[in-house]
Amino acid sequence: MALKIRLQRRGNRNRPVYKIVIAESTSRRDGRFVEAIGNYDPNARGNSTELAMLLDRADYWISVGAKPTDTVKSLIKRARRSLLTA
Repeated sequence: MALKIRLQRRGNRNRPVYKIVIAESTSRRDGRFVEAIGNYDPNARGNSTELAMLLDRADYWISVGAKPTDTVKSLIKRARRSLLTA
């Protein structure tokens, strides 16, 4: 059972919103997942947040062998940076 930390697309056409999920590598992109650990809205406006992630859960899943995709890896770095500046 190889786990991945990846994005799951939600939202409307031309207005994507993503959930950051832990899923098996063989499952479909928008299919089953083990746990949702955050949200990412690349087109955030106004008071809505662009990135919200549970970093402690991400660290836990990485420690037990889940591999983040390249995009999620950069989002984790961004979340850590914003946590330090806040």
